Amino acid sequence: MRLYAAVAAGGFRRYATYRVATAAGVFTNTVFGFILAYTYMALWDERPGLGGYDMAEALAYVWIGQALLATCGLMGGGFEDELMERVKTGDIAVDLYRPADLQLWWLSVAVGRSAFQLLGRGVAPMAIGALAFDLALPERPLTWVAFLVSVALGVVVSFAVWFLVALSAFWLMDGAGVVQVAWLSGTFFSGMLLPLTVFPGALGEVARLLPWASLLQVPADVFLEKRTGWELVGTYAFQAGWAVVLLAAGRVLQAVATRRVVVQGG
Repeated sequence: MRLYAAVAAGGFRRYATYRVATAAGVFTNTVFGFILAYTYMALWDERPGLGGYDMAEALAYVWIGQALLATCGLMGGGFEDELMERVKTGDIAVDLYRPADLQLWWLSVAVGRSAFQLLGRGVAPMAIGALAFDLALPERPLTWVAFLVSVALGVVVSFAVWFLVALSAFWLMDGAGVVQVAWLSGTFFSGMLLPLTVFPGALGEVARLLPWASLLQVPADVFLEKRTGWELVGTYAFQAGWAVVLLAAGRVLQAVATRRVVVQGG
Protein backbone atom coordinates (compact mmCIF):
# COMPACT_ATOMS: atom_id res chain seq x y z
CA MET A 1 0.00 0.00 0.00
CA ARG A 2 2.95 2.32 0.53
CA LEU A 3 3.59 2.21 -3.21
CA TYR A 4 0.11 3.47 -4.03
CA ALA A 5 0.27 6.12 -1.27
CA ALA A 6 3.50 7.33 -2.86
CA VAL A 7 1.84 7.39 -6.30
CA ALA A 8 -1.07 9.42 -4.88
CA ALA A 9 1.35 11.85 -3.23
CA GLY A 10 3.21 12.13 -6.53
CA GLY A 11 -0.05 12.89 -8.32
CA PHE A 12 -0.78 15.65 -5.81
CA ARG A 13 2.66 17.20 -6.29
CA ARG A 14 2.45 16.86 -10.06
CA TYR A 15 -0.70 18.95 -10.32
CA ALA A 16 0.51 21.38 -7.66
CA THR A 17 3.32 22.42 -10.03
CA TYR A 18 0.82 23.81 -12.56
CA ARG A 19 0.21 27.07 -10.69
CA VAL A 20 -0.85 29.12 -13.71
CA ALA A 21 -3.28 26.43 -14.85
CA THR A 22 -4.69 26.23 -11.32
CA ALA A 23 -5.18 30.00 -11.16
CA ALA A 24 -6.87 29.91 -14.57
CA GLY A 25 -9.11 27.10 -13.34
CA VAL A 26 -10.10 29.05 -10.23
CA PHE A 27 -10.90 32.09 -12.40
CA THR A 28 -12.97 30.00 -14.84
CA ASN A 29 -14.88 28.23 -12.06
CA THR A 30 -15.60 31.56 -10.38
CA VAL A 31 -16.85 33.21 -13.57
CA PHE A 32 -19.13 30.29 -14.41
CA GLY A 33 -20.22 30.23 -10.77
CA PHE A 34 -21.44 33.81 -11.03
CA ILE A 35 -23.19 33.13 -14.34
CA LEU A 36 -24.98 30.08 -12.95
CA ALA A 37 -25.76 31.83 -9.65
CA TYR A 38 -27.58 34.70 -11.37
CA THR A 39 -29.34 32.24 -13.67
CA TYR A 40 -30.49 30.23 -10.65
CA MET A 41 -31.61 33.42 -8.89
CA ALA A 42 -33.85 34.32 -11.84
CA LEU A 43 -35.22 30.78 -12.02
CA TRP A 44 -35.86 30.47 -8.28
CA ASP A 45 -37.49 33.93 -8.20
CA GLU A 46 -40.05 32.52 -10.62
CA ARG A 47 -40.25 29.09 -8.99
CA PRO A 48 -39.51 29.36 -5.25
CA GLY A 49 -38.70 26.02 -3.67
CA LEU A 50 -37.93 24.40 -7.03
CA GLY A 51 -36.49 20.92 -6.58
CA GLY A 52 -36.90 21.14 -2.81
CA TYR A 53 -34.31 23.92 -2.45
CA ASP A 54 -34.81 27.45 -1.23
CA MET A 55 -32.80 30.29 -2.76
CA ALA A 56 -29.86 30.01 -0.35
CA GLU A 57 -29.66 26.24 -0.90
CA ALA A 58 -29.86 26.60 -4.68
CA LEU A 59 -27.02 29.14 -4.65
CA ALA A 60 -24.95 26.87 -2.39
CA TYR A 61 -25.58 24.06 -4.88
CA VAL A 62 -24.09 26.19 -7.66
CA TRP A 63 -20.85 26.80 -5.80
CA ILE A 64 -20.57 23.22 -4.60
CA GLY A 65 -20.77 22.26 -8.26
CA GLN A 66 -17.91 24.60 -9.11
CA ALA A 67 -15.86 23.22 -6.21
CA LEU A 68 -16.42 19.62 -7.32
CA LEU A 69 -16.20 20.16 -11.08
CA ALA A 70 -12.51 19.21 -11.26
CA THR A 71 -12.39 17.33 -7.95
CA CYS A 72 -14.89 14.68 -9.01
CA GLY A 73 -14.06 14.85 -12.70
CA LEU A 74 -17.51 15.82 -13.91
CA MET A 75 -16.10 16.70 -17.33
CA GLY A 76 -13.06 14.42 -17.32
CA GLY A 77 -11.03 12.38 -14.89
CA GLY A 78 -7.77 14.06 -15.84
CA PHE A 79 -5.96 10.79 -16.57
CA GLU A 80 -7.96 9.08 -19.31
CA ASP A 81 -6.27 10.93 -22.20
CA GLU A 82 -2.82 9.94 -20.94
CA LEU A 83 -3.83 6.32 -20.42
CA MET A 84 -5.49 6.10 -23.84
CA GLU A 85 -2.39 7.59 -25.47
CA ARG A 86 -0.20 5.00 -23.74
CA VAL A 87 -2.40 2.26 -25.17
CA LYS A 88 -2.14 3.72 -28.68
CA THR A 89 1.64 4.13 -28.59
CA GLY A 90 2.28 0.77 -26.95
CA ASP A 91 3.73 2.29 -23.77
CA ILE A 92 1.00 0.42 -21.90
CA ALA A 93 3.22 -2.67 -22.23
CA VAL A 94 5.71 -0.98 -19.89
CA ASP A 95 2.92 -0.28 -17.40
CA LEU A 96 1.86 -3.92 -17.42
CA TYR A 97 5.40 -5.03 -16.59
CA ARG A 98 5.48 -2.89 -13.47
CA PRO A 99 5.15 -4.71 -10.15
CA ALA A 100 1.92 -2.82 -9.56
CA ASP A 101 -1.71 -3.27 -10.48
CA LEU A 102 -2.75 -1.07 -13.43
CA GLN A 103 -6.12 -0.11 -11.99
CA LEU A 104 -4.81 0.67 -8.50
CA TRP A 105 -1.93 2.66 -9.97
CA TRP A 106 -4.23 4.96 -11.90
CA LEU A 107 -6.71 5.13 -9.02
CA SER A 108 -3.87 6.40 -6.84
CA VAL A 109 -2.99 9.00 -9.47
CA ALA A 110 -6.64 10.09 -9.60
CA VAL A 111 -6.91 10.34 -5.80
CA GLY A 112 -3.80 12.53 -5.63
CA ARG A 113 -5.12 14.75 -8.41
CA SER A 114 -8.56 15.08 -6.83
CA ALA A 115 -7.10 15.98 -3.44
CA PHE A 116 -5.17 18.83 -5.02
CA GLN A 117 -8.13 19.97 -7.12
CA LEU A 118 -10.33 20.14 -4.03
CA LEU A 119 -7.82 22.36 -2.25
CA GLY A 120 -6.47 24.23 -5.27
CA ARG A 121 -9.62 24.77 -7.34
CA GLY A 122 -12.45 23.98 -4.93
CA VAL A 123 -11.94 26.05 -1.81
CA ALA A 124 -11.33 29.44 -3.47
CA PRO A 125 -14.47 29.54 -5.70
CA MET A 126 -16.60 28.31 -2.79
CA ALA A 127 -15.20 31.02 -0.51
CA ILE A 128 -15.79 33.71 -3.15
CA GLY A 129 -19.34 32.48 -3.64
CA ALA A 130 -19.99 32.57 0.10
CA LEU A 131 -18.76 36.17 0.25
CA ALA A 132 -20.78 37.31 -2.78
CA PHE A 133 -24.07 35.48 -2.07
CA ASP A 134 -26.17 34.31 0.85
CA LEU A 135 -25.38 30.60 0.77
CA ALA A 136 -26.86 27.85 2.92
CA LEU A 137 -24.00 26.39 4.95
CA PRO A 138 -24.03 23.33 7.22
CA GLU A 139 -25.41 23.97 10.70
CA ARG A 140 -23.64 20.95 12.23
CA PRO A 141 -19.82 20.70 12.21
CA LEU A 142 -19.97 16.94 11.52
CA THR A 143 -21.73 17.69 8.25
CA TRP A 144 -18.41 18.87 6.85
CA VAL A 145 -16.90 15.47 7.64
CA ALA A 146 -19.89 13.67 6.15
CA PHE A 147 -19.55 15.84 3.04
CA LEU A 148 -15.86 14.99 2.60
CA VAL A 149 -16.64 11.27 2.92
CA SER A 150 -19.27 11.60 0.21
CA VAL A 151 -16.84 13.53 -1.99
CA ALA A 152 -14.21 10.82 -1.52
CA LEU A 153 -16.70 8.16 -2.62
CA GLY A 154 -17.66 10.36 -5.57
CA VAL A 155 -14.01 10.56 -6.60
CA VAL A 156 -13.78 6.75 -6.65
CA VAL A 157 -16.97 6.44 -8.70
CA SER A 158 -15.68 9.08 -11.12
CA PHE A 159 -12.38 7.25 -11.52
CA ALA A 160 -14.18 3.96 -12.16
CA VAL A 161 -16.25 5.55 -14.93
CA TRP A 162 -13.29 7.21 -16.63
CA PHE A 163 -11.13 4.10 -16.29
CA LEU A 164 -13.73 2.18 -18.29
CA VAL A 165 -13.71 4.98 -20.86
CA ALA A 166 -9.91 4.84 -21.09
CA LEU A 167 -9.88 1.06 -21.55
CA SER A 168 -12.01 1.46 -24.68
CA ALA A 169 -8.76 2.47 -26.42
CA PHE A 170 -7.78 -1.22 -26.47
CA TRP A 171 -10.51 -1.78 -29.08
CA LEU A 172 -11.10 1.61 -30.70
CA MET A 173 -8.65 3.40 -32.95
CA ASP A 174 -9.93 6.71 -31.60
CA GLY A 175 -11.67 6.94 -28.23
CA ALA A 176 -12.73 10.57 -28.70
CA GLY A 177 -16.35 9.55 -29.28
CA VAL A 178 -16.52 7.56 -26.04
CA VAL A 179 -14.90 10.45 -24.16
CA GLN A 180 -17.48 12.88 -25.55
CA VAL A 181 -20.37 10.62 -24.56
CA ALA A 182 -18.94 10.27 -21.04
CA TRP A 183 -18.35 14.04 -20.86
CA LEU A 184 -21.93 14.84 -21.84
CA SER A 185 -23.32 12.18 -19.50
CA GLY A 186 -21.28 13.51 -16.60
CA THR A 187 -22.34 17.08 -17.23
CA PHE A 188 -26.04 16.27 -17.53
CA PHE A 189 -26.63 13.35 -15.15
CA SER A 190 -24.42 14.59 -12.32
CA GLY A 191 -26.70 17.60 -11.84
CA MET A 192 -24.11 20.08 -13.06
CA LEU A 193 -26.61 22.07 -15.10
CA LEU A 194 -29.59 21.69 -12.77
CA PRO A 195 -30.19 19.64 -9.62
CA LEU A 196 -31.49 16.19 -10.47
CA THR A 197 -34.41 16.83 -8.12
CA VAL A 198 -35.66 19.32 -10.73
CA PHE A 199 -35.82 16.68 -13.47
CA PRO A 200 -39.43 15.61 -14.08
CA GLY A 201 -41.01 12.19 -13.73
CA ALA A 202 -39.20 9.07 -14.86
CA LEU A 203 -36.23 11.06 -16.17
CA GLY A 204 -35.52 12.37 -12.68
CA GLU A 205 -35.98 8.96 -11.07
CA VAL A 206 -33.59 7.31 -13.52
CA ALA A 207 -31.05 10.14 -13.32
CA ARG A 208 -30.90 9.91 -9.53
CA LEU A 209 -30.14 6.17 -9.79
CA LEU A 210 -27.25 6.51 -12.23
CA PRO A 211 -23.62 6.58 -11.03
CA TRP A 212 -23.10 10.20 -12.08
CA ALA A 213 -25.43 11.31 -9.29
CA SER A 214 -22.64 10.30 -6.89
CA LEU A 215 -20.36 12.97 -8.30
CA LEU A 216 -22.36 16.10 -7.41
CA GLN A 217 -26.02 15.64 -6.52
CA VAL A 218 -25.36 13.28 -3.63
CA PRO A 219 -22.44 15.23 -2.05
CA ALA A 220 -24.41 18.48 -2.46
CA ASP A 221 -27.41 17.02 -0.63
CA VAL A 222 -25.10 15.83 2.16
CA PHE A 223 -23.61 19.34 2.41
CA LEU A 224 -27.09 20.89 2.49
CA GLU A 225 -28.11 18.40 5.20
CA LYS A 226 -30.85 16.90 3.05
CA ARG A 227 -29.52 13.47 3.97
CA THR A 228 -28.87 12.79 7.63
CA GLY A 229 -29.02 9.88 10.05
CA TRP A 230 -29.86 6.53 8.51
CA GLU A 231 -30.53 8.21 5.19
CA LEU A 232 -26.87 9.23 5.17
CA VAL A 233 -25.89 5.58 5.60
CA GLY A 234 -28.05 4.71 2.61
CA THR A 235 -26.38 7.52 0.66
CA TYR A 236 -22.93 6.12 1.34
CA ALA A 237 -24.15 2.64 0.43
CA PHE A 238 -25.45 3.99 -2.89
CA GLN A 239 -22.10 5.57 -3.73
CA ALA A 240 -20.04 2.64 -2.48
CA GLY A 241 -22.26 0.21 -4.39
CA TRP A 242 -21.65 2.00 -7.68
CA ALA A 243 -17.93 2.20 -6.87
CA VAL A 244 -17.73 -1.56 -6.32
CA VAL A 245 -19.76 -2.39 -9.44
CA LEU A 246 -17.81 -0.07 -11.72
CA LEU A 247 -14.41 -1.01 -10.31
CA ALA A 248 -15.29 -4.68 -10.77
CA ALA A 249 -16.35 -3.97 -14.36
CA GLY A 250 -13.04 -2.19 -14.89
CA ARG A 251 -11.17 -5.15 -13.43
CA VAL A 252 -12.92 -7.55 -15.83
CA LEU A 253 -12.38 -5.28 -18.83
CA GLN A 254 -8.74 -4.80 -17.87
CA ALA A 255 -8.22 -8.57 -17.73
CA VAL A 256 -9.81 -9.03 -21.15
CA ALA A 257 -7.86 -6.12 -22.65
CA THR A 258 -4.45 -7.09 -21.33
CA ARG A 259 -4.93 -10.66 -22.47
CA ARG A 260 -4.93 -9.49 -26.05
CA VAL A 261 -2.84 -6.30 -25.77
CA VAL A 262 -3.40 -4.69 -29.13
CA VAL A 263 -0.87 -1.95 -29.82
CA GLN A 264 -2.40 0.70 -32.04
CA GLY A 265 -0.04 2.83 -34.04
CA GLY A 266 3.18 1.16 -32.97
